[in-house]
Amino acid sequence: MIVLASQSTSRRALLTAAQVPFDALSPGVDEDAAKEALRADGLDARALADALAELKALRVSRRVPGALVLGCDQTLSLDDGAMIDKAVDRADAERILKLLSGRVHHLHSAAVIVLNGEPIWRHIERVRMTVRPLSEPFIQSYLDADWEECRWCVGCYRIEGPGAQLFAKVEGSQFAIQGLPLLPLLDFLRVRGVLAA
Repeated sequence: MIVLASQSTSRRALLTAAQVPFDALSPGVDEDAAKEALRADGLDARALADALAELKALRVSRRVPGALVLGCDQTLSLDDGAMIDKAVDRADAERILKLLSGRVHHLHSAAVIVLNGEPIWRHIERVRMTVRPLSEPFIQSYLDADWEECRWCVGCYRIEGPGAQLFAKVEGSQFAIQGLPLLPLLDFLRVRGVLAA
């Protein structure tokens, strides 16, 4: 059994589908404040995802001594290194999709496992994603159809849903895009005896 330091529907679905026994607890982290502080320290997108995943796992680990606590986070960086956050509203989502249109970006998906307040495993995957040129009518119809779901996703897309239509090419793991570097995690859990080898 592990404890997922997240209420993410996507991450819970991935663990459930892979038959990983888990409980889920909210880490209670002010992500905006944490991101702001970490960015002020000069962290790039990869390091930021790792630091936020660790922070979430550490917060929950204090509440469940002896448990393997999994913290996760994702960040998105454009081809020029600029970072993109989750949309604050629909107008911001339109701006983000226009910015991503016809460009390459990188999605960094980090996972950290903490035991008794100490990180014992971490993995970060980077996925290279090419967004096709998006027309204004497409962006509007896409957001009309999926806004209530994609609003919670960095980059305003769910690859497992209508968001797949945004892309011309994806190089990397779909699990990582959905929020969890699942295969390396499964390997670790087999080594720890949580899953059968």
